[in-house]
Amino acid sequence: MIVTCPQIYLDDIAQFLSSFFRVNRFSNDQNGVYIPSARAIARFGLALEPWSEFTAWTQQERLDGLFLHRPWQMPTVDIGVIAYHLAFDESLTLGFNPRLATVLEMSNLEVLSEKEGRALGMLGDIESHSFNQYCDRLKQIFHGCDRIIPSLTGNISRVAVVGAMTDVLVREAKERGANIYITGQLRQSAKLALEETGISCVTIGHRRSEEWGLRSLSGLLRDRFAQLEIVLPK
Repeated sequence: MIVTCPQIYLDDIAQFLSSFFRVNRFSNDQNGVYIPSARAIARFGLALEPWSEFTAWTQQERLDGLFLHRPWQMPTVDIGVIAYHLAFDESLTLGFNPRLATVLEMSNLEVLSEKEGRALGMLGDIESHSFNQYCDRLKQIFHGCDRIIPSLTGNISRVAVVGAMTDVLVREAKERGANIYITGQLRQSAKLALEETGISCVTIGHRRSEEWGLRSLSGLLRDRFAQLEIVLPK
């Protein structure tokens, strides 16, 4: 007896991602189906936003459906689209992100601060590395970084990964034992805290963190929908 896999539809993917992203936390944001479609999906594209050759890309790749992080001002397409904005950022970029924590080899995860019941970041322990060794690892993971600010605190054994940067957050990370503060962008308001606490800092770059999130999403979807072909822009 030959058993065939059931077809995949846009609503199937949207239901899975809405559960994974816990979209009830973002009731006033874009979550789920953006352009509906009843078409069965074999090839599914992932992109952060439309660009000048976006429509041609969807046609050349013979896509049946698409995920967008920022669907605003998108051109007309003849395929279904799902979109997640804040939920994607908080779940798959810099913040409390267990998938990223695994890649960074962090253990004993703890929440670092909360806003409106949502974690802003995570703290975790790692095997001791020199600062340069750990920066090399970050560059490998994110294809580079924007800025590296070393300190004189020695090896890295406890890491803070935070989706924001304020004076208070930097000081909390240091008080809770972090040797390095990883975030998207350097904020001038937090520079004094870096100097006074002596904590190291690496800013990955907002775009790089989103691109990592998109690659992570591709793995997540392959794990859930084994027969789905995932296509990312080259």
